[in-house]
Amino acid sequence: MTGPHLGTRPAAWTAALVIGVTASGVVGGVAHAENIDALTAQQIADRSRDALLSAESVHLNTSGDLGRGSTPMSLDLTLDRDGNCAGSVDLGSSQGSVQIVKRGNDVWVKPDADFWKNQVPNGGSAFAAILGGRYLKGSADDPRLEGLTKTCDLNTFQKLVSDNANNDTGTLNKGAKTKLGATPVIPLTRMRDNTTLVLDVAATGKPYPLRLTLKGNGANAVVNLSGFDTPVPRTTPSPDESFDVSALLGRTSSPV
Repeated sequence: MTGPHLGTRPAAWTAALVIGVTASGVVGGVAHAENIDALTAQQIADRSRDALLSAESVHLNTSGDLGRGSTPMSLDLTLDRDGNCAGSVDLGSSQGSVQIVKRGNDVWVKPDADFWKNQVPNGGSAFAAILGGRYLKGSADDPRLEGLTKTCDLNTFQKLVSDNANNDTGTLNKGAKTKLGATPVIPLTRMRDNTTLVLDVAATGKPYPLRLTLKGNGANAVVNLSGFDTPVPRTTPSPDESFDVSALLGRTSSPV
């Protein structure tokens, strides 16, 4: 019996969102000025990108619709450069959600009942019954889990930012200092392809990007970033809470 290829859509959604933001030139380059209030819009964007690329870990929370026929969904993950991660993916529209824990080369995933029903219509309910609320445990290099494990790697996220940071189509504008919650931020705005992209950059301390928003042309999505350099929780599911992925889905690693 072959198993479902879990997690392809979350990885694709994350990649599309990061590329959608960075390829529009909101983040990029290198800057050297000291006072963020005196910086130009591009210099603030430059410093923000450098701050993101220097982070060892980050908490990433996304929601919304990227347009282009995509399905609204959300990610809530804490991830680091070593590929460790913990959190969840919600596929939206009652399509199901998956809890994820990754530590080193081991990964645990716990799909909910809606996931099994909608994503694995042939046999999903039987899989859910066998698991009985336990996590599926497998190897990070198992092709069936590849989409989820790529989503869990901060290096992948940072590489997407770095590789797509040099497109400066459209005018980048610096807004007046405001607050995101209790944190002072400076909003940077760019229009491209009838989409408005806004990056809120921390105005005090290290200039981390704290929120990205996309609106227009069918898109309405938000990315919140926090917990920079805060370690990923080390707790992993116990053996009693785990079930080997190959024992459930079969020894073959070929996706269906």
